[in-house]
Formats: sequence, C-alpha cells, structure tokens
Amino acid sequence: MAKAKTAYFCQQCGYNSPKWLGKCPSCQSWNSMVEELIQKDEPEKGYWRFGNSGQKTANKPKTIKSITAAEKYRISTEDAEFDRVLGGGLVPGSLILIGGEPGIGKSTLMLQLALSLQGYNVLYISGEESEQQLKMRAQRLKFENERCYILTETSTELIFKQIEQLEPDVVIVDSIQTMVSPLIESGAGSVSQIKECAAEFMTFAKESDVPVLMIGHITKEGSLAGPKVLEHMVDTVLQFEGDRYMAYRLLRTTKNRFGSTSELGIYEMLADGLRQVSNPSEILISDRSDQISGIGIAAMLEGNRPLNIEIQALVSTANYGTPQRTSNGFDNRRLQMLLAVLEKRGGFRLGTQDVFLNVAGGLKVEDPAIDLAVCAAIASSYEDLAIPQSVCFAAEVGLGGEIRAISRIESRISEAEKLGFQKIFISKNNMKGLDPSKFGIAILPAEKLEEVFAHLFS
Repeated sequence: MAKAKTAYFCQQCGYNSPKWLGKCPSCQSWNSMVEELIQKDEPEKGYWRFGNSGQKTANKPKTIKSITAAEKYRISTEDAEFDRVLGGGLVPGSLILIGGEPGIGKSTLMLQLALSLQGYNVLYISGEESEQQLKMRAQRLKFENERCYILTETSTELIFKQIEQLEPDVVIVDSIQTMVSPLIESGAGSVSQIKECAAEFMTFAKESDVPVLMIGHITKEGSLAGPKVLEHMVDTVLQFEGDRYMAYRLLRTTKNRFGSTSELGIYEMLADGLRQVSNPSEILISDRSDQISGIGIAAMLEGNRPLNIEIQALVSTANYGTPQRTSNGFDNRRLQMLLAVLEKRGGFRLGTQDVFLNVAGGLKVEDPAIDLAVCAAIASSYEDLAIPQSVCFAAEVGLGGEIRAISRIESRISEAEKLGFQKIFISKNNMKGLDPSKFGIAILPAEKLEEVFAHLFS
C-alpha cells in the first residue's frame, strides 16, 4: 500500500505545516499542532471496503418524495436496561461510543453484552487485555456463548482482514484509543489516530450494516478523550458513570440518532458482573424502622422513567463563623436559593445554621420537581420533627414560596402509589385535568410552602 500524505494543522487557527511544530507561527499557541491525512490512496480489496471490489459508483441526487423509508429492525441485546437507553436495541450499521471513568465497568458491560447476544456472531476486539484475562473475566460473569469470538489486535488493517473472514453480526472495540491505522505515523491514542480509526470503523459499519460499539477513555475533566469530531461522527454516545466505591452504575445517553436522549439505565455492580435494576426506586429509598428527621421522598423523572428518591438533610448550628452549605447530588446554587426562600417566606432562621444535603444512592439530580422534598427535609431537620414515611413530594418551589406545577404528574403519582405511599403533595395547578379517583393514593394539592409545613408539622 502506498504511503499516505499527511500534514500538521493547528487546532486553534488552522495553520498547516509539513512538520510538527511546538508553537504555531500564526496564533502563537503551544502544542496545538496535530497530524491529519491530506491524501490517501484507495485501500486494498477487503480493507475498509467490506466485500467491495474497490470500484465505488457515484451516488445520484434523489427527491425526498422518491426515497422509500424502510424501518430498520433492531437487534435485542437481552439487556433491558441497555435496550431502553438505545431506544429499543442495536440498529444495524450504527456506530456507538461508550465513555466512562477508569474502573467504572465499561469492559465488563461490553463483555457481558457480547456473551449475552445469543444467536449472533459477536467479535470482541481488545487492545488492552490478553485472551487469558478476558477468559478469566468471562468465567467470573458466568455467561456462555459459543459464537462470541475474541481478537486481541490493535492494527486496523489486520482487524478488517479478520472481520472479512468471520463476517460478524456485531463488533465491539475495546478501546478506540488503542487502535492504530497504518496510514498515520503517530502513536496510538493521538488525535489523528483516533479520528482515522473511528472513520474506518464508521465506513465499515455503514457499508456492511453491522453495528459497532466502541469504548472510549475520558480525560481528567470528564469529557471523552480525543477530538470533539469523534462524538459528531458516531450515531450514539453513551456515558457510563457512578462512584466506583458504590454499587450502582448509571448508563446515560448524551446523543442518539435513533432514539431519545433522556433515557437512563441502572446497574448494580456485583462480584459476578453487572445486574440490571428493574425497579430503582426500591434501592434508592432506604428501609427505616424508626422515624428520623431530615428525610423527604421526592417523586422525580430521569428521562422518561419515574423514580422515587430519598433526600437527606442535616441542619446544625454553625460553630465556625461562616455557615456551611454542602450538597451531594444536588446543585449547590439551587440549594442556596431554596434556603433563601425558606428563610424569607417560611420564617426559618437558617442564616446561622450549617446545612448539609445528600441525595441517597449517589444520584446527581437536576429535576426541579424535587424542590419541595428538599425544602421539607431541611425544615424537618431544623424543627427535628420527622416526616411520616407514607408521604412523598412532587413539586417545584418558586422564589415567592409558591408551589409550581411540573410535567408528567400522573406517572409520578403512579410510581409513588406502586411503592406503597399513602399521600403525595403536588402543586394546586397540577390538579387541572387530573382525576384523583384513578389513584389509590391521597393527592394533597398545595399553593404555598406554609400549607405543606402546616400539614406536616402541626
């Protein structure tokens, strides 16, 4: 194969140079020069062009009316959480990128997925682990699949030759940062290598209709390592997150061309792999035999999935001058706002109090519908009066102390009823068009914070 021509381009201003420079002569930026292909010869038969003779016919423009829309079938992964996040399963020809912190369980999730795909030829390409290491992990996962093939290789040229012989139905790459294309002279993990290798897998996926899943590393800032164009190239970007010292892992969608970007999958990390959590509300609410102050239950939405989560608050006297305001899993600026509302509208003297807030289970919540539960938990801890365990909350709190309406109230009420709650506080404005007789839970509409506190602490 003839050697491809490359050049070095500045990522800041676009200045190009035939050789690498530490400092861009145009914009004076340091370490901004990256290698990129400017010309490459047509690859050999079977390399990139899966089953193609190398002669590509030019496409002709068509009117949108003449194009026939065919609904592509999806490949079910036998993992309900993964299918939900993707929008129903793997779409043939799609390119999926899975990112996450080191040690969070990305490789475990992908190997478990490969072993659970019964009836399909699955090729698991590993550039980080040996065959023996993968075998040990597979034994720990206790999955059996005779059609799961392991390939420990980093050269894309050799990988595509094996793909042409095997003709897999699904390809998994672990990870894209370890892959090396012979067309680029730079080392594995460089910007140009990542972009070129991802482009080769994208070409293969689109021409062969085989879904490709790629694991991607993340930087210390939490973003996916490599060029931003990598996220634009792929069809779906999944983020696997969670505290490595806690049992639960969250799979979120940040981009999805074939489904919703608001879905969430929850897993529990066990000794024998990842377990799907079908009813996350049960694990996010602790079992309490005694009444404890400072705990409120919020009915929230994560994507399209209703969840009931536990909000824990602790209010104590500040002994070191400036009161502390600390939150875990909740926006600290929003906590400051709610504390100001409680002091101004609710009459609570919190200016000399330390306030600590925690969302149980390690979740990070952005749904404003948990505002009322946060206010109730803080008031409960301040007064040292426990909120009844049969009560939950679903409402946003405004700056005037008013209880504001939220979306999809019926699904929140149904989830609370399913978990055995007897009362739920909602906004009075949410009662429009709502039929309380459909539910077996008492619906308590409120207009102001004072009404909620009078009912709870009277």
